[in-house]
Amino acid sequence: MLSGFLSGLLGIGGGIVMAPLLLYVPPLFDLEPLTMQSVAGLTIVQGLVGCLAGSLTHKRFNFVSRGLSLYMGSIIFIAAAAGGAGASLVSNSILLFIFACLAFAAALLMLVPVAEDSERPEVASIRFNRFRAFITASGVGLLGGLVGQGGSFILIPLMTSYIQIPTRIAIGSNLAIVLFSSIAGFIGKAVTGQIEWLLTIPIVLTVIPAASFGGLVSRRVSVHYLRPLLALLIGLAAVRMLVSLFF
Repeated sequence: MLSGFLSGLLGIGGGIVMAPLLLYVPPLFDLEPLTMQSVAGLTIVQGLVGCLAGSLTHKRFNFVSRGLSLYMGSIIFIAAAAGGAGASLVSNSILLFIFACLAFAAALLMLVPVAEDSERPEVASIRFNRFRAFITASGVGLLGGLVGQGGSFILIPLMTSYIQIPTRIAIGSNLAIVLFSSIAGFIGKAVTGQIEWLLTIPIVLTVIPAASFGGLVSRRVSVHYLRPLLALLIGLAAVRMLVSLFF
């Protein structure tokens, strides 16, 4: 419920919350710990369902740019697949360190005010630089595929600061964009037997309403509060990556 709500509220996949909860909470209640493989499989299901439910809710309020989502989504799908295929050729520790540094930079970007960041942007009037969108989607997708991270939390700061998309459109469209890479990850884990289907039932039943509710709340929260919340969550994600790297 928590990861689903954050998906809808902040436009992220929710895996940066879901994965550590699945790893560290069960032992606190004397339950058998889940394996990393099981956690990865359940997290990809949560991301897929959360992005779908959240993007549909944001689309109802016209905060999803179809053109931006299709363009960046198709690019990030291909780039993430290429990164995943080449992951064995590059040192994962170095890449994870770079990814964490990028996350810290992204968190700082979210704290920088965006000029003319409308509370009710018109999605029909959205125009974006295709070259910048290509660089952003391919870079985040490739690096995310290499280190096994979705990278959705880095996309939003880059969309608002580099591609110059209003925050609300970036949040809604990011869910649709990440949906593409989530589908790719879901197919890969499903066909290789990495998903414990019985455990996905409570995830699906809670994430769908939670993500929808998060999208409804997001519409009522000012972008001046959404941006610091995103910065905080992105910063925590960067800390988690560094902790997993060094410890």
